[in-house]
Parts: sequence; C-alpha cells; structure tokens
Amino acid sequence: MQGSRDQGAAGARAATQGMARRGFMAALLAILAGGRAAFAQDFAALARVSGAPLLRPEGAGLRLELPLSQPVPFRLRHLAGPLRLVVEFRQVDWSGFGLSGALPAPVAALRTGQVGGWSRLVLELAQPMGAARAGMRVDEASGQALLQLLLEPVSAEVFAARVAEDAVRFSQDGDTPRGEPLRAGQRRPGLGARPAVVVLDPGHGGIDPGAERGGLRESDLMLTFAQELAERLRRSDGFEVVLTRESDVFVSLEGRIRIARRAGADLFISLHADALADGAASGATVYTLSDTATDAAAEALAERHDRADLLGGGVDLSGADDAVASVLMAIARNETQPGTERLAQALVGAISGAGLAMHRRPWQQAAFSVLKAPDIPSALLEVGFMSSPRDLANLQDAAWRTRMAEAIHAALDTWVAEEIAQAELRRR
Repeated sequence: MQGSRDQGAAGARAATQGMARRGFMAALLAILAGGRAAFAQDFAALARVSGAPLLRPEGAGLRLELPLSQPVPFRLRHLAGPLRLVVEFRQVDWSGFGLSGALPAPVAALRTGQVGGWSRLVLELAQPMGAARAGMRVDEASGQALLQLLLEPVSAEVFAARVAEDAVRFSQDGDTPRGEPLRAGQRRPGLGARPAVVVLDPGHGGIDPGAERGGLRESDLMLTFAQELAERLRRSDGFEVVLTRESDVFVSLEGRIRIARRAGADLFISLHADALADGAASGATVYTLSDTATDAAAEALAERHDRADLLGGGVDLSGADDAVASVLMAIARNETQPGTERLAQALVGAISGAGLAMHRRPWQQAAFSVLKAPDIPSALLEVGFMSSPRDLANLQDAAWRTRMAEAIHAALDTWVAEEIAQAELRRR
C-alpha cells in the first residue's frame, strides 16, 4: 500500500482509467461534501487533515483524534497477520498528516494510503486491541469534523472474533458508500427495517425572502407548511424528518445539500411557492433535475433560485466545469434517477388524486442547483404560485394546507413501498 499522495491527481487518473461505478459514487460523495468551491481546487473536495493528529495512551487504552476539514463516511475493521486496526474513509487527502514524537507502545507502526475507493489509516498493533468507542463530531459553525477513536486491550480470542465478524460484515457491505459515518460493527438497515429519513427544505429564508405578494413572503409560507408537513410525517411510524431550517434564516444551496447528506437522507424535497411575471402559472408542480429545462418558465425559476443563493453568499453548484466531476455526477445520477422519477410520479399521482389543483404540466425539469445531490433522490415541489390569486389564497388556508400535507404523506408512503419492492427485486 502506498503512503500519502496527491489525492487530486490520483482521483483524476483513476477516473480516466475506467474506475468501477461504485468507485465513482464513492469519489463523488467526497467531492460534493464541499460544494462547488472544491471543484476549483483540482478535485480537492476530499476531506483534508486540518490540524495535528493526536495519538496518546489513555489509561490502559489508546486515544486517536484526527481533525478533518469536513465530515466523511468512515468505517472500522480489525485485521490479523499482523494485528491491525484500520480506519477507512470516503475519502481523505493525507498530505497534511503527520505525527511528532515516538509512537505509543501499543502501536508498532502507523501508515496511510489509498485502497480502491477508500482512504486508509492503519494502526499496526503490538498487542490485541479493539475499538471501544468511535465517532465523528462536527462543528456546526465551521463544518469541520473530528474523528475520535478509543482503543482498549482485548484478549486474543476477542480480537480473532472481531476479525471474523468484520470479514462477514465487509463482504455484505461491499464497496457501497454511505451517507453517514459507519460505526464499528454497524450496518445501516434498508428501508422497511427502519423509518425513511425525509429532508424537507423550506425554500429561501433570512436575507432571501423569495417571492412576495400582498405583504406575504414565500420564505414564511413555506416554513409554516414545512413544519406542518413535518409534524404530520413524524406522527406516523414510517418517517424521520429533518428540516434544513427551523426559522427565518438564510441557508445556502450548498448548506441544504450538506444537511441532507449528514442526515443520511433517503429523499429530499425542496418546498417553494414562487411567482412568475406573467402570472399564468398556477397549481402544484413537481420539478426534477435536468440540464435542459422543460420550458422557459422552468429555466427562469432555476436561474432565479441560483441568483438568490449567490446574493446570500452561498455557493452556486450549477456552473461546475470540472470534466471529471461532470462524469462522476452523470454516473451517480444514473444510480438515483429511477428513485427520483418514482418520487415525482408518486407526488403527482397523490396530489392530483386528492383533487388538488396541479399545473397543466405537473412534472417538469430544470437545472435547480438544490437538486444536484446525485446520491439522494430529490424533487422540488412548487406547492403553488404566489402570482396566482387562487394559489395564494390556498397557501393561507390551513384546511387546504392539511389536504396538501395528507397528499404528500400518501405520496411518500407509495414511494417507500416501491423502493422496498425494488430492493427486493435486486436481491433476487
């Protein structure tokens, strides 16, 4: 295994040499964790070592702390011949890694490198030791992360059992990237064995009020509706709900995507109630991502959303021009596109089936940057248009909002059932 290297160059070479599809997905998860700013750094959206690592004795055990520029999925594995504890990340640029002084006695050697789509930190051990605690803390203000690992002495029998358990677990996990850190001995159950994680994104907020009509602001209307919808979903047994904002604050497009990934989102729905200059649009409309807009109005809406984000100091993801990243994103979307399409179909079917007004073209496509997390099925729902008097009245009507929330709830129930069925077909 080679030591630290320039991960930017390595990522580009690997991509051009026909990396397997799952490898592409893994690299992409690391890239998108930092938003478009990372594309300008020659593929450097990988997490970087952002400070001095700590490796010191703690009681009879050993503490490892590794500061990173951003959170990344990680997993632990125990290996024998020689005894090793390996921490694997998706992915880390090791160029800033370095320890001063001698290694603590339980560690015979320490090295870093890249294996497949994983970045590895290997602790070669002079005696059997196991992971007692492992976690990644994230500073919400800076976005930086701190891996914390506590090792404790274990018997040879216990270490051998963990090696065997990890061999089985890793053969099941394969090389599939996760949207959240993997803890030691943990594998995330599939849908059906746990609640679906839904991220609701109330559009705009703070210095970006969105559309405005008659003293009403889109940001306020969508926050109210998102909170009502979240409460309805949380009362059921099948959903965990995360909101990208809980108050009138500005959250960048990049930040909204990051929140979804940290939550381990199964799906992402951005809620809006825009206004169009000609006032012709009315009725609920579902948008999914495409480089080509369905019509001029859809294109104008997408451009407006991106401009609002730039005014707020956020990062516009729509102009990413890195050739390798573009290939990665296209491949990743091929993986999630069927789920996104099933989500759009479920929303259109449930809303229209509830007798609620929909746009004459209820499912459209446009290059909305907030939908550019290719590893998460995502849709943007225009609940209504504030430029339509009928829609504006509906948005202020609590009874109408309840009917819309019920329809969306039904759509998500349908989507989850279909995803479980699709997963079962893939296992056969």
